[in-house]
Amino acid sequence: MFLYILGLVAFWFVFRWYRELARVPNKGQKYVYITGCDSGFGNLLARHLDKLGFRVIAACYTEKGEDELKKVSTERLNTVHLDVVSTDSVSKATAFIKTLVGEKGLWAVVNNAGVSVPSGPCDWMTVDDYKSMLDVNLIGVIGVTLSVLPLIKKARGRVVNVASVFGRISAFGGPYCVSKYGVEAFNDSLRMNMSFFGVKVLCLEPGFFKTSVTDLHLLRKNVKTLWDKLPEEIKDQYGHDYPERANVTLEKNVATLLDGDLMKVVSCMEHAISAVHPRTRYSPGWDAKFLWLPMSYLPTWIADKMLLKDMAKPTGSIL
Repeated sequence: MFLYILGLVAFWFVFRWYRELARVPNKGQKYVYITGCDSGFGNLLARHLDKLGFRVIAACYTEKGEDELKKVSTERLNTVHLDVVSTDSVSKATAFIKTLVGEKGLWAVVNNAGVSVPSGPCDWMTVDDYKSMLDVNLIGVIGVTLSVLPLIKKARGRVVNVASVFGRISAFGGPYCVSKYGVEAFNDSLRMNMSFFGVKVLCLEPGFFKTSVTDLHLLRKNVKTLWDKLPEEIKDQYGHDYPERANVTLEKNVATLLDGDLMKVVSCMEHAISAVHPRTRYSPGWDAKFLWLPMSYLPTWIADKMLLKDMAKPTGSIL
């Protein structure tokens, strides 16, 4: 019986591998709109798709990002300035894309832009801290998607949303996990709605990768900035040495998990865009596959104990 089940599992993986080999034709006529192309995953994806022959529309937050990307790309790649928080900026980018793609429509949008700070214990945060991140990581994703959705429906194309494995399990406090849970919910509801129109909606849930948003200097600075704004009462509850202890824990946990191979994520993005039969979800990174996702299926009390074990504890903790 065991061998029979093992054989079925092996057959399923071989079948899925073979099925996923097929790629869409006429790449040179397909436009792909990518947000957050100044650095990291977005920058690598724009260059990778350009080499594969797609017509890339790379949205950058800075003029420097646009200039540097143009230097290493072919004439097929177009850049556009985009601030996902600004309705006016999103509208201008959409108008540019409409002119560019014409009646062909837009093959894919990749919602890659995002931020990771402020992050910290929930009682360190203000409502404005939550709003600032949700505006980028969630409202920005929704705004960009809705702005080009008619063009994607015309092409029967793809929406690719970059969420996070922390949209499946909250491993730390603050607005980041909240924003990524929101992306997951938007992705799932949009996938069902768009299935009637032949549009595929795919989600990426990466683990920890070495990018600007996981830079340890940025994360340490984030801890100091939040701590300096706290009232004395909360500082006393956590202990005045808490920032140092939090940074030690941060370096121990994050540095251990960081994966420097960004192409693991970019390859999943490319597959979501170019495969005839893409997956509904991708979980690039060993920590996403073998640590965080399995943990998300455990009973809450077990998962909580595992997560709390590796956290810096406040002086006033009762645990």
